Amino acid sequence: MRATTRRLLATTCCISLVSIVACAQEIPEPPDPIDTLTQPGRLAALDTLIPALMDSGAVTGLSMAIVTDSGPIWMRGFGVRSAETGEPVDENTVFEAASLSKPVFAYAVLQLVDEGILDLDTPLYEYWDYEYVPGDERYKLITARMVLTHSPGFPNWRPNGGDLTIDLEPGTEFSYSGEGFGYLQLTVMQVTSEPLQEFVEKRVFEPLGMTSSSYVWEDRFESNFAVPHNADGEATEKRRPRRGRGHAAATLHTTSSDFARFLVAAMNADLLADSTATAMLTPQIDADSGVTWGLGIGLQDTEQGRGFWHWGDNSGYKAYTLTYPERGVGMIWFTNSENGHAILQSLLDHTVGGEHPAVTWLDYEQYNSPTREVRETVWQNIEENGVAEGIRRYHELKQEYPPEGFDEFVLNTLGYRLLRAERFDDAIAIFRLNIEEYPDAWNPYDSLGEAYMRAGDLESAIEFYEKSLELNPDNTGGKAMLERIRAQQRGG
Repeated sequence: MRATTRRLLATTCCISLVSIVACAQEIPEPPDPIDTLTQPGRLAALDTLIPALMDSGAVTGLSMAIVTDSGPIWMRGFGVRSAETGEPVDENTVFEAASLSKPVFAYAVLQLVDEGILDLDTPLYEYWDYEYVPGDERYKLITARMVLTHSPGFPNWRPNGGDLTIDLEPGTEFSYSGEGFGYLQLTVMQVTSEPLQEFVEKRVFEPLGMTSSSYVWEDRFESNFAVPHNADGEATEKRRPRRGRGHAAATLHTTSSDFARFLVAAMNADLLADSTATAMLTPQIDADSGVTWGLGIGLQDTEQGRGFWHWGDNSGYKAYTLTYPERGVGMIWFTNSENGHAILQSLLDHTVGGEHPAVTWLDYEQYNSPTREVRETVWQNIEENGVAEGIRRYHELKQEYPPEGFDEFVLNTLGYRLLRAERFDDAIAIFRLNIEEYPDAWNPYDSLGEAYMRAGDLESAIEFYEKSLELNPDNTGGKAMLERIRAQQRGG
């Protein structure tokens, strides 16, 4: 199984991950704090800094905007929309916004609150008696406020083919959930008689002039959209959600210039009553140390003041936004690279600066982290000299790097790169090394089981999936794979 932690690399200089170390550029020290961000020298420096960061992090393309409460003051595109075509990114390139879909939808929902159509604390089932969670009457406790503050008790997503469950008592604690937004979306569609796209278009996109934004795919996007890229810098298939398939939690397609308009509106409380806008940016529930949640948006309180923020993480697309309304400054960036968040901390350091408890909470591996340096050094040795040499170099690195440069995901990631290339024997060798290094971790056994299954050795696959389940009986993916393999053995 691939790593599922929150830590979740072909740019102008780097042709592949093998060349990362050779092409990484020296990154300057972060400049002065946020108060000087709008000065021309600070903004001009980003034109050089951002390509250097993208080279160091192996990020394919990036679009970014910086705004004040008066409007956008700087918008740029960097890198390419596709590693295959080399077409450049600009501020009007359409990206998947991933979970940045949520605050935009929330902004429209809060207008329903102002209009008296929806009450934040009335259970959603009173608007639409839809049995969203079969067999669990606690769904009748769930309100719009709980959904917007990620406290309905749902998991983030239900398992493929499985039922939705309520895992925590609704309203009691923060637990990030796209499923909650799905429930609220269905309720809103019921009370307004409007599909998702039309609902948000009328209340957000049209009033703010967001002309290149949609929760469903528009054919007009074909001329300037960013293709997703995997961790190896390879272009992957773009999903195009059609009418009726948009999801409030994840399918927004937009541009940095459009999203900049949304940030300006949120700073100025446009389209909302003053009391509702204040509630949106008031902590409603604790998420982590220094991180709280307002109504549909994350909040962090630091010496810079209170900032509202959110991140996006779809396959092949990463995004982040942060705005300090009292200072009248904000930023948004989108990338079409699985490695986009590897440069998150540095982008923030060189724009708004300051402390970022939200980034600490998200815990994404950064481009200059010891784990990444170890992993890419081993990969380079595998590519140049074979897997045995890579393993030998791994053991040498354990004497050269601190302990924090090593965890089970370093080797697991390498194993999956080999597995994607159908280098089954090499992948098995790396996964076997991983279980030797981390014999009490369930995930490496699961991964080794998958490698054996892909290689056609079903008996070995069963052995290691069973070991994974011994260590983690809740590994539902492993259970499903075991059933699939045994059915294949039976000829079913």
